[in-house]
Amino acid sequence: MASTAAGHELAPTTGATLVVGGTGYIGRFVAEAGLALGHALYVLVRTFGPLVCPSRAATAAALREKGAIILEVIMHELSSRLSCMLTSIMMMTMRRRRRTSDVFQGSVNDKDFMEKTLRENNIHVVISAVGGETILDQLCLLDAILAAGTVKRFLPSEFGHDIDKANPVEPALSLYNRKRRVRRAVEAAGVPYTYICCNSIAGWPYHDNKHPSKAAPPLDRFVIYGDGSVRAFFVAGSDIGKFTMRSAFDSRTVNRAVHFRPSCNFISMNEMASLWERKIGRTLPRVSFTEEDLLAIAKGWNLGSCF
Repeated sequence: MASTAAGHELAPTTGATLVVGGTGYIGRFVAEAGLALGHALYVLVRTFGPLVCPSRAATAAALREKGAIILEVIMHELSSRLSCMLTSIMMMTMRRRRRTSDVFQGSVNDKDFMEKTLRENNIHVVISAVGGETILDQLCLLDAILAAGTVKRFLPSEFGHDIDKANPVEPALSLYNRKRRVRRAVEAAGVPYTYICCNSIAGWPYHDNKHPSKAAPPLDRFVIYGDGSVRAFFVAGSDIGKFTMRSAFDSRTVNRAVHFRPSCNFISMNEMASLWERKIGRTLPRVSFTEEDLLAIAKGWNLGSCF
């Protein structure tokens, strides 16, 4: 049986782990960590057949090569004729590429499909990393977890600040309220849970609505929020994955929120800028954004595709 660094044994399980949204920015780190720990891992992937995002398809292929069992689902939102056509194309593509995926028609918000998936694959741990637009789909997933009766721990999609303690403004407020609704439903259902509060994702903070995976480190200037002196915790995606997977099997984390706060990564934007300047060997100009600037920019943000 594996142990945590602190010596606490991980909660035993003979079942498998399901990562929902395992090809997203956070989900892939979680899935990779599970595979590295030797877990029997299933990854539920939303796809539109040939229309699937190339980067997500590449992530699914990489996880498959490492031993993950990929469950690809054709969304019900498609017309039945188009869905059948895409399924046929996917099956032919799989045969040509000799892929080892299972293709289903269903979705996270299809209770019967998810219940069957959980029960037939003996899923004991469900880790959700779905994005903002599908946060409330987890309510249906929760119903399926209750009906299946196999799940011993559920980690709903959070991966940020503690939503019950943070006080955001729009557009983040609407996202936080959806996540709060999921929390309350999980607690009312009595399903053992763990909330992951990883604070900020390590990587240069972005202000132009770019997805984290597309935000390159600055080479021309720094954008500093305010005077750049406020400190925050920044955690690397790979560490988020590792700590999330270990938390899912640690008996101390049942029905608790786990906060990732590496003291060495508690830094300000000015300190981060200085670290990067030493790394690249030159000094970059700094541009300050005021609170009013950020609030104005935030009005056009789309937080629905965060992960």
